[in-house]
Amino acid sequence: MDLRIADESGAPTGSLVGRADELLSTHRFLRQAAVNGGALLISGEPGVGKTALLDAVAEAAAETGTRVLRAAGVEFEADVSYSGLNQLLFPLYDAFGELAPAHREALRVALGFGTGQPPDRLLVSNAVLLLLRATAVAQPLLLIVDDLPWLDRASSAVLGFVARRLVGTSVGFLAACRSQTASFFEHGGIPEFELQPLPAAAAEELIDRRFPDLAPAVRRRLLSEARGNPLALLELPSALTGPQRLAAASLPAVLPLTRRLQVLFASRVSRLPEPCRRLLLLGALDGTGDLGVLLTAAGEYDLDDLAPAERDQLVHVHGNSRRFAFRHPLIESAVVEVATSSELRWAHTALARTLVTQPERRAWHLGEATVGPDEEVAGLLEQAAHRILRRGDAVGAVASLTRAAELTPDAVDRGRRLAQAAYIGADAGGELANASQLLDDSRRASPGGSLYASAAAVHLLLNSDGDVRTAHRLLVGAIESGDHGYDADDPALLDALHTLLVLLLCFFSGEPAAWEPFFAALGRLTPEVPAPLAVAAASFGDPARTGQAAASRFDVMVAGMRDKVDPTQIVRISIAAIYLDRLSDCRDADWRVVRLGREGAAPTRRHLGALLHLCFDDYHSGRWDEAAELAEEGLRLCDEHGFRFVAWYFQYVQALLAAARGDAEASDTLTDAILRFAVPRGARAGEVYAYHVRGLNDLARGDHESAYQHATAISPAGRLAPYVPHALWGCLDLVEAAVRTNRLTEAAAHAAAVDEANLAGVSPRLALLSAAASAFAAPDDEAEELFEAALALPGVERWPFDLARVRLVYGERLRRLRATARARTQLRTALATFELLGARPWAERAANELRATGLTKPRTGARSTVLTPQEREIAELAGSGLTNKQIGEKLFLSHRTVGTHLYQIFPKLGITSRAALRDALAALGDDEAPEPDELL
Repeated sequence: MDLRIADESGAPTGSLVGRADELLSTHRFLRQAAVNGGALLISGEPGVGKTALLDAVAEAAAETGTRVLRAAGVEFEADVSYSGLNQLLFPLYDAFGELAPAHREALRVALGFGTGQPPDRLLVSNAVLLLLRATAVAQPLLLIVDDLPWLDRASSAVLGFVARRLVGTSVGFLAACRSQTASFFEHGGIPEFELQPLPAAAAEELIDRRFPDLAPAVRRRLLSEARGNPLALLELPSALTGPQRLAAASLPAVLPLTRRLQVLFASRVSRLPEPCRRLLLLGALDGTGDLGVLLTAAGEYDLDDLAPAERDQLVHVHGNSRRFAFRHPLIESAVVEVATSSELRWAHTALARTLVTQPERRAWHLGEATVGPDEEVAGLLEQAAHRILRRGDAVGAVASLTRAAELTPDAVDRGRRLAQAAYIGADAGGELANASQLLDDSRRASPGGSLYASAAAVHLLLNSDGDVRTAHRLLVGAIESGDHGYDADDPALLDALHTLLVLLLCFFSGEPAAWEPFFAALGRLTPEVPAPLAVAAASFGDPARTGQAAASRFDVMVAGMRDKVDPTQIVRISIAAIYLDRLSDCRDADWRVVRLGREGAAPTRRHLGALLHLCFDDYHSGRWDEAAELAEEGLRLCDEHGFRFVAWYFQYVQALLAAARGDAEASDTLTDAILRFAVPRGARAGEVYAYHVRGLNDLARGDHESAYQHATAISPAGRLAPYVPHALWGCLDLVEAAVRTNRLTEAAAHAAAVDEANLAGVSPRLALLSAAASAFAAPDDEAEELFEAALALPGVERWPFDLARVRLVYGERLRRLRATARARTQLRTALATFELLGARPWAERAANELRATGLTKPRTGARSTVLTPQEREIAELAGSGLTNKQIGEKLFLSHRTVGTHLYQIFPKLGITSRAALRDALAALGDDEAPEPDELL
């Protein structure tokens, strides 16, 4: 096996993947052996790459002028004395004549080149040693022996004798054998290193370079099964069908083996007694390693029947913990590979009888044991699929539904189950190619279609070149013509409505008319609209008008988030939180989904949704570095899984961060990409998001006219456009741009519209933006009081960038009003926050304003920043050693609020940890007076 990447001719074009350290060690041995002789034994599991490493060493040795002699143990020659030695020394036959007669004749007879009495083993061993020493005088010599356990006994004894006597020569001996495999070779005293499986990164590189088109879920499964075994990585994909590699067909529970892998693994299993093989088959198909299940299902067989497999190092049996495990997943595959169809059905039936209290596993085993159509088993598999999906395993749910469809006698039911599998695959599973194939199969089985078929088609349409309006018409038509009776308990109908909303067909269009059929369907649901759907509709549709009612219902609904395990429910609740600014309440649950997704256990679409929600919350709460990392992860997943219609969300986050941090060129490039995608597809929401970023980018670089045009492209001045929830996020941008372009009437009108919407009832952040907009648009004699009211709103510290922007514009207004000392207070605090966030253009604006107040050296350290009384009290308590929770109990605040205050206090004091609080407060002093160098 060669792990190097080969060109079309088969010639290696690169070094061994992931074996740099091993090559370095063996090359070091090679150099030493060429000077002073030596021996080295390489061990490792079957397929780990021992032969490939020997090949690489042999090639390197030949390039340095070392003569290489090679032999390999062969099973059918293991009983032929000196057959291995014959392979190795045949190239030196002409040099036999240089030996003394006794040694020459002993060697000739032993290797079959002469006749006579069998020579003494010691005489042959000395003859070989002398021959090698003599040959190495002219040039260094390297002996390489592969598959040492298959070497015949006589050759093994001689080579063991020789290998321990090479020091002081120019002869090296390098051999390979399987770990924990008995052989005739006595390797005592010979250095040995065990070749380990490839590390994760190298395994990924190897499989990606040889099989670049594998579907991500298939790739993950193969990497898991191979466990870094290079041969398995190269062979397992070859045993799959083309559709299986592309995830257009489901993978079997136990992966098949190629002929090459069968030679290594299946042959060992085939030699076992039948009772042992039966027990191993039960264990392989059960997959839990539970001896209790194994022995209950085994019937007439018992634990003693596993002994041959233990002796052959195929399994570990742990009697104390009642567990057993295969030494490698490939052994497990080999057990299934050598079983007959009759044996497989027997094992599945036995396990189904045993697992009566575990309906999902029982249904799967019944499905595998059933040959012909069986509606009862198909129904059990469908029920199992729903339970599996609630745990977040979309791939498992699709496989269960697909098998259910195969066993379904009725064509309509078969089409429905296939359509549901297609919908789950497209909506949750992340394998669009598989979903497309399942949808085609569904249509062939039942041409009439279903809600699930339409919902799956919408997913596929949007992720191809389809437009929003077509997708909207398709799904609305399916909902309105369905026979569901608008039953609120109908899962297909609810999934279709969530798709209409959550996939954002209504939202994407940005047109009130697109929402009409959605709300009409909600109005007909009986007995009532489920809370997640109702809250999402109100908060995501038109939060300026319905957000307050949604906020109160959301607070009740989110209370149970801690116990949620279903990724679909978690992501749907989090979607309802976006424009209510409640994503922080969903963080823990969203992180659970992300961690499951990274482990391959959660659906990819849900993984993407949770990542996006975390990105939004990170941006607003000031965790910008984390937001950048998660956005990058989201884009990578979109690229891997073909979710083109979701990728622009993560580009939006990246563009937002670039604009805030002053990378205007990168921000423009990203918004260009969003617009190129959104405009041809009628995705108005994508345009709105791009305009929001462009407006922020314009404000950062001082292009206020362009900022105004972009802000009013989202919503006209003086009006919060209906069904454009992003208008709330950009309301302050519009007012600021209007004021700075002397459109004071428009600024006042928009601030009034925002105030009339009473956004304070939606979220604290929107309350801050609304109050700041009113202050910004107000005349000078009213502005100061309004700004102070905005800054005094509860909870505004949770939004550091928004708060710092408000402080900046307030400081600017105070400076123009010649309230210099108070202007400095606001500007210093804003500057500290901008610098902490890395918001460079905003920090430059704050620093310039500070200079305009007369400071020659604007500073953000402790002695130039004023703490509020509450901040001072919190800082002193934290400096005394109290935890956030203890401080909160003393001051009747939540521990989160305390943490947010400390997040603001640290940059004001110029510190980064609680440990520095006491010294910083001492240096601050009681009066917090400015130092002389800060004054003109």
